[in-house]
Amino acid sequence: MIKTLRLVLGDQLSHSVASLRTLEPQRDIVLMAEVEAEATYVRHHQQKIALVLASMRAFAAELTAKGVAVDYVKLDGRHNSGSIVGELDRAKARHWPERIAITSPGEHRLLKAIEAFAADCAAPVDILDDDRFFASPGAFADWARGRKGLRLEHFYRHMRRQTGLLMDGDKPAGGAWNFDQSNRKPLPEEYASAPPLRFPPNAETKAVIDLVADRFPDHFGTLDGFPWAVTRSQALEALDRFIEERLPWFGDYQDAMAADDPFIFHSVLSPYLNIGLLSPREVCARAEKAYRDGAVPINAAEGFIRQILGWREFVRGVYWLHMPDYARMNALKADRPLPSFYWTGKTRMNCVAHAVDTAAKHAYGHHIQRLMVTGNFALLAGLAPAEVAEWYMIVYADAFEWVEHPNTIGMALFADGGLFASKPYAASGAYLNRMSDYCDACAYRPQEKTGPDACPFNYLYWAFLMRNQVKLADNPRMRLTLRNLDRFSQEQRTKIAESAKEFLDGLG
Repeated sequence: MIKTLRLVLGDQLSHSVASLRTLEPQRDIVLMAEVEAEATYVRHHQQKIALVLASMRAFAAELTAKGVAVDYVKLDGRHNSGSIVGELDRAKARHWPERIAITSPGEHRLLKAIEAFAADCAAPVDILDDDRFFASPGAFADWARGRKGLRLEHFYRHMRRQTGLLMDGDKPAGGAWNFDQSNRKPLPEEYASAPPLRFPPNAETKAVIDLVADRFPDHFGTLDGFPWAVTRSQALEALDRFIEERLPWFGDYQDAMAADDPFIFHSVLSPYLNIGLLSPREVCARAEKAYRDGAVPINAAEGFIRQILGWREFVRGVYWLHMPDYARMNALKADRPLPSFYWTGKTRMNCVAHAVDTAAKHAYGHHIQRLMVTGNFALLAGLAPAEVAEWYMIVYADAFEWVEHPNTIGMALFADGGLFASKPYAASGAYLNRMSDYCDACAYRPQEKTGPDACPFNYLYWAFLMRNQVKLADNPRMRLTLRNLDRFSQEQRTKIAESAKEFLDGLG
């Protein structure tokens, strides 16, 4: 009889994951299952589905090579039930294990399904904490208890002290906790960036790509030129390349955007972190070592570590602290349907067209494209938070609910009313013109404030403030902006409102 049936999910591809830590190869069996439900609960980008399935198959092969028995269920396998719980039921009937070990899933909906399975299961089911993160949900809840608002900067400093990362004794390395002001340079006219490392698919990955193309042909995006690492060794190569070739300039230009360069100096490592091929501890340690060795400046190391130790941990904490209610929040009562150009890229707004095109081709967008282009437009236009959140879940390879919901509902859309962010991250066309070259080839003019040639971000920005002035009046970070709005004449307000209405009515 099998002692323990050990489930490994598609975002738990780490040999040290909790469900594998006490593995006894002679007595246990590992269950891995490709299921329709996980590919379709939202219509994930084709590249994301292929990345997860190919990485699962490679991980299963690594376990088998170590002498571990793996019960692997392929997507097109006979009798595949189509769900994780269904495959647990089938595996339980095949193997009659004494007990079942499961690392806690990363998404609330799946955790609830597994908890229901455990409650009805005759064999004991151990749902183990996923300790691949720096902070557990319980530790985050302890930190958050009694606080009026949850702010990244406070949590980030707490985590720096907890981990010792970029600390010189009890002081922050470089003399400051945060070098965000040094992370906002626009790109110079001439620069050179090395692209992320690409990995030609092997035979098994090609088979997965063909399977995804056959099963999910109408899902968003393309599989052309599938570039992703699907093994830990490949992901480590990608990490090495980033540390050596792009991290030194990441600090200066992490907020910049370029029409012809979707990656610039970004790492493109988040999919590997989020499915388990890399650990956040090793990635942060590598960045810190590069700084200590004098290979990268402090603003690069700190800015990168802040995204992982600070931001990534913070959004996960917020997610588990406030789900499932968080997914339904809509503090600004936004209800406009998602425009079709979020899928097609067919819009005269060059910045939005590029962001959608990058997502379709690469299943990728860096954080400023997500926040200040597609997210900013969604905020200003009053798009329905649930539809926007689903879009973000669909179009990116690194998208899982725990990371996308807080980033979308809280950060981009302010739909939680300030629980997550201290102010709405709203910006006009001037910001986009300063931080990108998108405006150079755009049909609209960032200098124009209203009228048919004006950048829509300009009048939508002020229309958003006019629409939400009462709701934002008590926000201390909005007082100066709202005072500026108070100086607008009635004629200015009318022109803004008319331009915004004409544009939004034309979205269809």
